[in-house]
Amino acid sequence: MSQYLTSNPSLIDFSQRSLYISAIAIAFNPTFWNTVARREYHHKTLTRLFNGNSQRACYALALTIFSLGLFRDALYERALRSQPTHPFLQGPSVPPIAYGLILLGNILVLSSTWALGITGTYLGDYFGILMDEPVTSFPFNVTGAPMYYGSTMSFLGTALLYARPAGVLLTLEVFVVYWVALGFEE
Repeated sequence: MSQYLTSNPSLIDFSQRSLYISAIAIAFNPTFWNTVARREYHHKTLTRLFNGNSQRACYALALTIFSLGLFRDALYERALRSQPTHPFLQGPSVPPIAYGLILLGNILVLSSTWALGITGTYLGDYFGILMDEPVTSFPFNVTGAPMYYGSTMSFLGTALLYARPAGVLLTLEVFVVYWVALGFEE
């Protein structure tokens, strides 16, 4: 497949640096938060930085992860803007599918954040902040990883909305990176 992509430059412009920067940011974020969370679990590094206050440490990590996510999304959008469009992705049925993916993806992400709260969403269990019981309501009754699948759906919807094959490729990376991250988190 990579041979097809490199021999057909009209699909993806691999000479664009922004494509690689976006790919690095996509891989970095879950690697970062899983590394920091595991270090917190074993060594209480952040909790010690916050004078033993695990709640504040978790909120600081939450702010950091959220900010890195915004930065990653901006890099993704910038990468898409520098890539060629493809006529297949510009058909009249594509925008409704794209908006549907973005809407459903955001519903999964936002409803899981609502169900888990900030500390449940942002790795509070690694700080010793545990929920009273597992969340089994929506969206967790639909999928065990609604934030990851919802985020992936939003990336794909954005790629389709911009009609950029490079966005579809980067979305595949998002899916793989989140799939690997799930292995560390479960």
